[in-house]
Amino acid sequence: MRSLIKDNQKYFNRLQLMLDAIAIAVSYALAWYIKFGGLFNLVEEGVGYLSRRTYFGALVFIVPGYLLLNYVMTLYTSERSSSLKKNCFNLVKSNAMGTVFFIAVLYMIREQNFSRTMIVIFGGINVVAQTGIRWMLREILRKMRKKGYNVKYVLLVGYSRAAEEYIQRIKQNPQWGYVVRGILDDRIPRGTEYRGVKVIGKIDNLLIILPQNRLDEIAITLALENYDRLEEIVGLCEKSGVHTKFIPDYNSVIPSKPYTEDLNGLPVINIRHVPLSNTLNSVTKRVVDLVGGCAAFVLFSPVMLVSVILIKATSKGPVIFKQERVGLHNQPFKMYKFRTMEVQKKSAEKKGWTTKDDPRVTRVGKVLRKMSIDELPQLFNVIKGDMSLVGPRPERPFFVEKFKEEIPRYMIKHQVRPGMTGWAQINGYRGDTSIRKRIDCDLYYIENWTLGLDFKILFLTVFKGFINKNAY
Repeated sequence: MRSLIKDNQKYFNRLQLMLDAIAIAVSYALAWYIKFGGLFNLVEEGVGYLSRRTYFGALVFIVPGYLLLNYVMTLYTSERSSSLKKNCFNLVKSNAMGTVFFIAVLYMIREQNFSRTMIVIFGGINVVAQTGIRWMLREILRKMRKKGYNVKYVLLVGYSRAAEEYIQRIKQNPQWGYVVRGILDDRIPRGTEYRGVKVIGKIDNLLIILPQNRLDEIAITLALENYDRLEEIVGLCEKSGVHTKFIPDYNSVIPSKPYTEDLNGLPVINIRHVPLSNTLNSVTKRVVDLVGGCAAFVLFSPVMLVSVILIKATSKGPVIFKQERVGLHNQPFKMYKFRTMEVQKKSAEKKGWTTKDDPRVTRVGKVLRKMSIDELPQLFNVIKGDMSLVGPRPERPFFVEKFKEEIPRYMIKHQVRPGMTGWAQINGYRGDTSIRKRIDCDLYYIENWTLGLDFKILFLTVFKGFINKNAY
């Protein structure tokens, strides 16, 4: 029985497809009832009213259409390692696309009487219904896997950091239904154990284990020094017909979502995927910076004018403080800020960040720093093109030279324009905080950039970014 369920995993996907089709039809019928037969029954049959047959006849196109959108959104791949949250997000995108496309088609065929409100209601109900189906199937599979059904037995070939991380994730997510039978390795002694998984023999034992046909998957987790055997091992696994995965032992170098290229049949893996290296993405972001920078300058001009008056009235020296920072492609530029400290020698400026109760900070400066108002002149940098509204914060050349030797991957941040605010800032890493954690946030932003992420950061900056508890 256990083998039957395991071998017919594909039938679960077919079941999900069938349940989704039912959910789409039921959601559509419920939306029609809410609009015309129940809660919002405000339309009398007659002029401007389509018959029930017309509405339900559209299901012939709607059901396969929405199933196709689900397929495009990868909602019918293996459920083992995908999260319900991710599936729900993909369902929202699928139904949003369906709603827009549905309404667009109605405009194209000039059908004015088909209720747009009903289509929107249908989309909302459909998301809830299909999410509920996925949750129900997950719970059924989770309970079955607890009893030993629908599990997949995996053998690891090679003891490495990749093997340890793989085991760790399997143990943390029992709902995936994976059971690691053991590890084969030539260097580590037999009996060595990691989180309950033992080294059970040498790699050559594959020749004995594979013919027994008791494995569902083999994960090749070789250490870097054993990669000379990779081709041999892959050949053995594929000859046996066992599904084989390759988990590289260089995840500290290759990102979780590597960017690959096809160089006339030769696969090329880029060490770092930077979406903003794409010309269209770069131009789009620059347009947003120009429009947003000019709008923000107009919006905050009263605040900036008051700041200028207060700075000039309470301390001697220039209103604007210019400081050299390192920007895109390691190019230096002058970054503008409102002066918040007493005028000092350049040698004193370089001594480090300001600290709590720093005597150099003026009374007005403390307020400007706390409210991040001192950063507003950087809107000029944004308009000039030195900076972006969103991006990693730029640092002084002295600290760049220091951090690039101390912190791995620090210089990657200079592959994009620095920003007034960023992912690190809204997560609390600004001022005198961990540089390593700040860089981790910067790398996440660089590798996962979208225009939507920029808008999200700008939105969250309003609530999290202006008040700086680490500003002194």
